[in-house]
Amino acid sequence: MTKKGTLMVVSGPAGVGKGTIVKLACEKAKGNIHLSISATTRNPRPIDKEGVTYYFKTKEEFQSMIEHNEVLEWAEYVGNYYGTPRKPVEEALSKGVDVILEIEVQGAMQIKKNFPGAVLTFVAPPSREELENRLRGRGTETEEQILSRLKTAEGELSRMNEYDYIVVNDQIEQASEDLLTILRAEKLKQKFE
Repeated sequence: MTKKGTLMVVSGPAGVGKGTIVKLACEKAKGNIHLSISATTRNPRPIDKEGVTYYFKTKEEFQSMIEHNEVLEWAEYVGNYYGTPRKPVEEALSKGVDVILEIEVQGAMQIKKNFPGAVLTFVAPPSREELENRLRGRGTETEEQILSRLKTAEGELSRMNEYDYIVVNDQIEQASEDLLTILRAEKLKQKFE
């Protein structure tokens, strides 16, 4: 019998390093984890690649995806839509492959409601000051955007208790190992269907 894959949601405030630790965890897992690629309406950054970091959509295209139930979850964040395309996630899980969704808190709460077996993991900064330093260090946002992200981060940090696990990203190597440890522990809890 094939065991279904584990659906892990990873959330945390912008600038906390979610992408970095998820990427490292996936590399360590040597292809045994499917990283879901989100769709978004935000403008690409210089480091972004279509179909690798995100699927970039117009607002009209994204709204069509919502209307046709082609997203597992979606949220509007800092004026842009973000969401998880449904089909690749469901296919990977049915084949027994673990899937990580790196999504915002709003989307994570939709997954928690619609997929009770999902494992929710919140990535927290070592301190609020460090979070601000990381956001400013990216050099990709205006002062207004940074202040908006910091305000949003306060609300997100207040919701940590709604997650199954909290990983503090103080050291990238350890935080990525913590994600893999959570997946291993969850595999041991699961029952065959």
